[in-house]
Formats: sequence, C-alpha cells, structure tokens
Amino acid sequence: MLTSSPDLKTLTQQTRSAARRLAALSGEARNQAVGAIALALEAAAPEILAANAADCAAALEEGLAKPLYGRLKLDETKLRGVIAGVRDVARLADPVGQVQLHRELDTGLVLKRITCPLGVLGVIFESRPDALVQIASLAIKSGNGVILKGGREAVRSCEALTQAIHQGLRSVDLDPAVVRLLTTREETVALLGLDQEVDLIIPRGSNVFVRFVQENTRIPVLGHADGICHLYVDRAADVAQAVEIALDAKTNYPSACNAIETLLVHEAIAPKFLPAMVPVFQSAGVELRGDDRTQALVGAAIEPATEADWATEYSDLVLAIRVVDSLEAAIAHINTYGSRHTEAIATQDDAAAATFISQVDAAGVFHNCSTRFADGFRYGFGAEVGISTQKMPPRGPVGLEGLVTYKYQLVGNGHIVNTYSGEHARPFTHRNLA
Repeated sequence: MLTSSPDLKTLTQQTRSAARRLAALSGEARNQAVGAIALALEAAAPEILAANAADCAAALEEGLAKPLYGRLKLDETKLRGVIAGVRDVARLADPVGQVQLHRELDTGLVLKRITCPLGVLGVIFESRPDALVQIASLAIKSGNGVILKGGREAVRSCEALTQAIHQGLRSVDLDPAVVRLLTTREETVALLGLDQEVDLIIPRGSNVFVRFVQENTRIPVLGHADGICHLYVDRAADVAQAVEIALDAKTNYPSACNAIETLLVHEAIAPKFLPAMVPVFQSAGVELRGDDRTQALVGAAIEPATEADWATEYSDLVLAIRVVDSLEAAIAHINTYGSRHTEAIATQDDAAAATFISQVDAAGVFHNCSTRFADGFRYGFGAEVGISTQKMPPRGPVGLEGLVTYKYQLVGNGHIVNTYSGEHARPFTHRNLA
C-alpha cells in the first residue's frame, strides 16, 4: 500500500475539523444545510446536466461498458429525483443525539448511551454521479464529514455537483470543507492509507473494484462485492404475476446490483411458465441462457447455460435460467451462488414463502415482488450510502443509521468504584429511567 501524501492528509484533517463543527450544530441547522443543498442543485441544474452530457459523450468515445454508462447518465428527470431525495433526507428524524439507554447505576450515578456521528467518511464510487449527492446529503444530516472519489468517467459531473453542494453550504455559513471531492486514482490509494483520519470507507462499484478497496485498507469497509440476485418461481406461483415480477427485476435497471441474474423455476410449473416468459423477455431484448431442462421446454429459443453463468453478475440484459426439482433445491442453489444481497420467491403458497424467507441467507428476502425494491429511497430512508451484505449491522440498504455510532456518558457526584467492591460493597440499583 502506498503512503498517503501529506497534502491529502492535511485536507482530510481539515474535513475532520469541519465535521466536528457540523456535529455540534442542532438538528434544525443541519436540516437547513440539507435544504440549502437542494436549492443550490436546482439553481445549478443547467451546468450539472451540461457537465454530465460531456462525460457521457467522452464515455461513448472511449467505449465505456454499457452497465457503467447506464449508471453515469444523469438526465433532467433523474436529477429531479435526486434533488427530491435530498429534501426527503431533510424530513427524516435526526439520527444524532438519540438516547438509546438511560439507566441509574446508583443514586446520583446515571449512564446514557447516545448516538453520535462517525466522523469522516471516505466514499469511492464508479460512474454514478447521483451517488455523490445522496451520500453528501446523508453525511450532512448525520453530522459527518465526507471525502468523495468518483470514477474518472464522471469527473465533470462530480465537480459540477460538488460546486453546487459547496454553494449550498456557504449559503448557510457552513465550511464547504466538510464535503471534499478527490479526482485522481493516486488520491484514492492515498485515501485508503489514512486509517487515523478516516473512520469508514464505503466503496460502490464492481465486485473487482470493491475487493480492491477491501484488500488495500485498514479502515473499516461498508459494502458488498457482488450482486448476484435470484427470483425463484415456485410451483404455486401465479404465472402472469411471476412473469411481470421477473421482467421488472431484470429490465427495470439491469446494471443495478439488485437486478436478478438467475431465474429458478420449479419443474412442476416450468412447462407453463417458461413458454409464457421467454417471448416476453426476448421482446425486451434480454439474452436468455438456460440449463438442459430449460432448453428442452423452449427448444432453440435460448443459449445453453454453463456452470459459470450461475456465479456471474452480468449487470446487463442477460439472464440465466435453471429448472429445479423443489423449493429446497432452489434454496440450496441460492445459498451456494448468491451474494447475500436480495432474493425473491414468486408463489401463492404462504408456507413455501415462509420456508424460503427463513432459510435463504441474504440481506433482503422478498415474496411476490421485484428485487429492485431493495433500495434506501424505496425503503423510506431518503437515500442510501450503499448496500451491505455482511452479517453484522448495518445490513442491506444503509441510510442514516449506518452513519452514526454511539458513546456512553456517565455522570456521577464523586462516585468511586471502590464503594462497590469488597466485603461491604454497596449494590448497584441498575434502574432504567424514562
């Protein structure tokens, strides 16, 4: 790992100082800052869209991969949605200063556990300029500083967005250093070495990219490397409903990490389901790959699937299909090849759904709905800083709750531990207070 440059270390320390001042503000003041960011983004919309158009044009010339291009593009409709998300963040409950525990240890000796900001976040993402806005607004709301590093392909968009955010912060007399943008790969590597200055790294991008981050820093990392999601069509599924769910889960935004990559179909319903879904998917431009049993039912309409397909995140209009003998076989396949992101079952059998939900190992397990609902905005978090597939919390789409920690505050009146030890030890009361 490369040694961080003194300049970046100094800049990060400035961001930490600005974050401490931000954390000391009231929730109302932080909400005003988030609202000011929304206003500044609206005012700068022409410049932001022009910068993104330039990024997109350059990306096409350079042959940027289709999934990355889809994430890069920021049109007027998408920008409006991003700004609406910023305002939603301002309306969320304040995550800072919440009393999680209030307990009397003894008369006059009171313990509290109170939520507080993490400090400084380092967020590294590929392509998606909208992620910059989501993360910056959540960071301000939760009293954190944030250092952002977008991909080279989105540099113009990220700079325009950051300029607008800085303008919003200045309008309410906040130090713009609390949100900082990096633009070079060298700075990315240097950032990963700042384990004394940065409290959490959040990578958003391809599995190769996320693994690189995880393997090259001592800073705690929140994120996921893969997004291999499945839909299992059970023997008791409503065929028309299952086709619609599958189509949305694959084609609504195929480059998203919550899009399905594999479709599992129970053998009892496959002769009815597959002939219904294949033409619909082909009309939508989806390349289908199936196992031997799938091909036997739909003929030469699809390509053969290989073992590698079950472990592939396409992030594109490609879908692998496998016919399975049972619910148990579907669960076993998912727990073998899935990435613990989001999995779904289509069935009218509530008992089968309950078994699926309890036995599938994933951050999100859905019944009769699209995996694309796995999203912080759709969950009502206002926005998300990322998605975590780790077992320890936070898990799944991570909003404000993933950006705060807590501290224990103990207030006494000359109390000493010696009073509570030895033969004549005074007992603790351990009484929970309102």
